[in-house]
Amino acid sequence: MAKQERTPAKVPGAAAVIVQQGKILDYIDELTQRKETPEEYVRQEIAKSLVREYGYQKDEIGVEFGLRLGSRRPRADLVIFDEGDPHAQDRARVIIECKSEKTKSTARKDGVGQLHSYMSACPNVLFGMWTNGVERFCYRRVNKDGDVGFNEIPDIPGKGRSEEEVERPRFDQLKGALSDALLFAFRRCHNYIAGNQGLQKPEAFWELLKVIFCKIHDERLSREVEFYATSKERDGLNGRLKAKKRIENLFEDLKAEYPTIFRPNEVIELNPEVLAYIVSQLQMYSLLESDVDVKGRAYEEIVGSNLRGDRGEFFTPRNICQMAVAMLDPSEGDLILDPACGTAGFLITAMNHVIEKIRTAETERWGDIERAETAVRARVQRFAQKYVVGMDLNPNLVKASKMNMVMNNDGTGGLFQANSLKAPVTWEDDLRRRKLMGQVDLLFTNPPFGSKIPIDDPAILEHYDLGHIWRQD
Repeated sequence: MAKQERTPAKVPGAAAVIVQQGKILDYIDELTQRKETPEEYVRQEIAKSLVREYGYQKDEIGVEFGLRLGSRRPRADLVIFDEGDPHAQDRARVIIECKSEKTKSTARKDGVGQLHSYMSACPNVLFGMWTNGVERFCYRRVNKDGDVGFNEIPDIPGKGRSEEEVERPRFDQLKGALSDALLFAFRRCHNYIAGNQGLQKPEAFWELLKVIFCKIHDERLSREVEFYATSKERDGLNGRLKAKKRIENLFEDLKAEYPTIFRPNEVIELNPEVLAYIVSQLQMYSLLESDVDVKGRAYEEIVGSNLRGDRGEFFTPRNICQMAVAMLDPSEGDLILDPACGTAGFLITAMNHVIEKIRTAETERWGDIERAETAVRARVQRFAQKYVVGMDLNPNLVKASKMNMVMNNDGTGGLFQANSLKAPVTWEDDLRRRKLMGQVDLLFTNPPFGSKIPIDDPAILEHYDLGHIWRQD
């Protein structure tokens, strides 16, 4: 079989590539300009994930790799080879097919069946992935009595990892998300719940958040990974029930830790089959170690699509939050307030800005970051609990913002459901005890504006110089 040449690598020191309008620069070879399409977006994000999260080198990945299927010569989107192996069809180990969101996994031409045919044509391919950015399916090739079959698995293995490690990972094998792969996973899980549990999308959203926080709780406090569901468990009722029981145990502990977020009688209402699928889609990530911007973008998109109301509410773009925080440059002793916090975008950005200052100072003091980490955690906890305060009128947004804080660096004690336009005497006791009036150093906010939310209460308006009800004369 003829060998296919490797894609040329970018030459160090070469002139920068000027990307043409309507094109996107290929992440793998850093030279090819490909047409910017929804399908190409998915492929480039998966390519980034293969390198950044799965640990493969760029020269181990072929893009649009030509295959021989009888008289046909199709091109596979991404093909992974063992380190040092030639890029030849008989040396391929993993095949990934990427489609646009409009392409369904059941499609006859471009669905999962296409991936299976490509895997069958490559004698040494063991694993495959098919995704359209919303759906994602991973498979292990099996040979029985001379026939080729495919078993669905939670994920393809990362470089140097066995399939067993994917089925039940260790904490040191979890990978932080560095690209939109986490956004794809959240979308995929949310849509799966809505489509297979019979819930409306807002209800599906809250069930997904319960599972996400079980995942975070597991990363923080479990001695061994309990948040997992193997492919064998997903295949049978008994296995699904075992996986569900593990997650339910995590949720019971979670409720005790966060009584202001979860009610004592609250339960995970997903059936065992759906829950096992959701767990399998998230178990390979470390949410605590994932990039802050990646987590924020993924979380806020799915929150925004479910909790953005008809009251003029919208969420501030993350680059605006970052710009405002950089301009005001908060420090550890600054009391920071957002009186219309939404999902806490401003507060989380400001909090992480200060945390980096704390980490830098303690690292310089102790000489290395590992020795400094205990001191960093103590200072961060004190800062997050005492100096970061958020308020919002919408109780669901407050709950979502508390969850967002937990996923980032835990400042839930400073988030309250309250009308910040009303006099402080009307606020709950814990918020009044903060004695915010005249004490706030920095205020970041983007309150809801618009004609749909008129304020006409005289008791509120009389406190503001511009608080008038205008009538046309």
